[in-house]
Amino acid sequence: MAEFLFEIGLEEIPARMIAGAQAELERRVVAMLERERLVRAGVESRGFSTPRRLAVTVAGVAERQEDVAEELVGPSAKIAFKDGVATPAAVAFAKKAGVAVEDLKTVSTPKGEYLAATSVKAGRSAAEVIAAELPKELAGIYWAKNMYWRAGKPERFVRPVRWMVALLGSEVVPVEFAGKTAGKVTFGHRVLFGDGEIAVWAPGTYVEALEKAFVIVDVEARRHRIRKALDRATRSVDGLRWREDHGLVDKLTHLTEWASVEGSAGRDSVVLGGFEAAYMELPEEVLVTVMRDHQSYFAVEDKAGSLAPHFLAVLNMEADEAGLEVIRHGNARVLRARFNDARFFWEFDQRVPLVERVKLLESVTFQKDLGSYAAKSERVKKVAAALAGLVVLRGAAVDVVALDEAVVLAKTDLTSELVKEFTELQGVVGGLYARAQGFSAAAATAIYDQYLPKSMEDSVPRTVEGAVLAIADKADTIAGMFGLGLEPTGSKDPFALRRAANGIVKILAESAVALPLTLGEIAQAAAGHKEELVSRLEVFLAERLEFYLREVKGQAYDVVKAVLAAGANDVRDAVARAEAVTSVRGSDDFAAVSAAFKRMKNILSQAGEKGFAAGAVVDGALLTEASERSLAERSAELAGAVKGLREQGRYAAALEAIATLRPQVDAFFEAVMVMAPDAAVRGNRLALLERVLGDFSGIADFSEIVTAGL
Repeated sequence: MAEFLFEIGLEEIPARMIAGAQAELERRVVAMLERERLVRAGVESRGFSTPRRLAVTVAGVAERQEDVAEELVGPSAKIAFKDGVATPAAVAFAKKAGVAVEDLKTVSTPKGEYLAATSVKAGRSAAEVIAAELPKELAGIYWAKNMYWRAGKPERFVRPVRWMVALLGSEVVPVEFAGKTAGKVTFGHRVLFGDGEIAVWAPGTYVEALEKAFVIVDVEARRHRIRKALDRATRSVDGLRWREDHGLVDKLTHLTEWASVEGSAGRDSVVLGGFEAAYMELPEEVLVTVMRDHQSYFAVEDKAGSLAPHFLAVLNMEADEAGLEVIRHGNARVLRARFNDARFFWEFDQRVPLVERVKLLESVTFQKDLGSYAAKSERVKKVAAALAGLVVLRGAAVDVVALDEAVVLAKTDLTSELVKEFTELQGVVGGLYARAQGFSAAAATAIYDQYLPKSMEDSVPRTVEGAVLAIADKADTIAGMFGLGLEPTGSKDPFALRRAANGIVKILAESAVALPLTLGEIAQAAAGHKEELVSRLEVFLAERLEFYLREVKGQAYDVVKAVLAAGANDVRDAVARAEAVTSVRGSDDFAAVSAAFKRMKNILSQAGEKGFAAGAVVDGALLTEASERSLAERSAELAGAVKGLREQGRYAAALEAIATLRPQVDAFFEAVMVMAPDAAVRGNRLALLERVLGDFSGIADFSEIVTAGL
């Protein structure tokens, strides 16, 4: 057994692509070694990456494949031999199996006597297998964008390949890809090590060898060092702390190869800079966006959490104090220029009030077949009005005047210079301008929050008005694209419609004030009277609810399936029902009742296939067995109590009550033959099963719950 190391060196990979590619390379290499019988399932592996390399190590790789014996069946014995002499068919089969004709044997099959042979496939060396198979795995890695870089050559990759390392133990595996042959030489940091060569003598020395060359290949180690360096730099000014930003930490981890260990001897890889307090007159959102999204700087705050006139820049190197001072001034100068741009745009935009920008939306295209943003705003206004009407009708408070203002002004910031320059601030700028121009806080906040949530990790709008506007905007986009036949297919979703639908589901599930809206009502408001389109939208939104329950709430697949089978229209209710089912599914009684309900459903399905109909009602006079009378009586008693608990939203208590039906259900199936010969008795028993299922399946379809042995 030996450890295997593979590294592919490249020109700088876009940071957003690195994590996925690292995971895919590791997965592909391990799967290839398992498939080729060189490692056992569950083998230990590690993935590594920097902007210039992807790497993986796998422990316990066999030096060669084991021989594999395979039983082959050939032609029939009658055809293989004539008068005891082997025919060409027998000779060909023996050649294929790699054995002599006299080593062939006969086996009996349902079709008669046939020739058979034991073929032994000799295992290949691990080096031979890896050299042959690994290039195929490299070519199969998914990249959002690929490139050619060798004229007339077929390979494509995210960036040009510059080197490869492939070692099995201490031996080089000559993997060939993109005109390069793997060896044992890798390269250090471009600046700190002068892009010098490093020999890797064994997989176990890989991490240490590169660290000596100022490259930290372990992503988590690099992330940890960056965070420590940020802490050190911030502590140099009393009372400051860097503003936590997981996304920016992740981005910079994948943009760098090195971060200093302790910042000793005046050297460090993070620089703390400052900017003039006069810029603090700009909204915090603008300052942070400029620092974060345009310069990849961290914002700094004081003990109270207020933004401070400082920034933190992470370097892909380390420098002494003199060097840091030069870098500090350079970064501050660049940031000052960006802030000046932002201040100019902020002041320039104020010359044209938002109400005067509404007309300008007629010249801003939303989508070529759906018209301008002015047309979209009109559609969203109708959708929002319909949804707000339902919310008000059901007792929730909505400032309809503020909502109407917000809808009319929501997209006007798309005509502003600040948003044209800093597109990340669309919506936010509109909200800030609305506040500065004297519109109500409710309207300004709704405009500010209209694009939330942008992801499943993002927050939802803070107000009812903002939530209604966000839902209406997203629903209009989905309905419009579906109406044009541009719905997502497979992994393709160019208009981010899944993200929009995820946002609708998340808002309904997580808003501070529960919105009494169903997915069907949202689809209806967005699609109008187009029934076929409404139906497609409902299915799409239900799929996103299923995604939310599984991927965000972490509910088991069978729980989600059971809950949605009982109703997928009310998001908040579906979440509550799923959580209730999860809370009680571990009990033996609930598992037994779930298994019984599955059996009931199967019996009813089989009866329908045979043409046996259930009775219209359960006739007590036809309940001949004590156990079926007991089930009928107990289920009738429970039905009312369970219905009351369901109406109160006390789903866990309702499920616990249903589980108490286990003794009667067990006794029924032990003593009663549902498919009785007497048609009336059979129909009555089927009616009883239908009634039990109907009375107790309002929370979830228990037949979908996976139980032991079923």
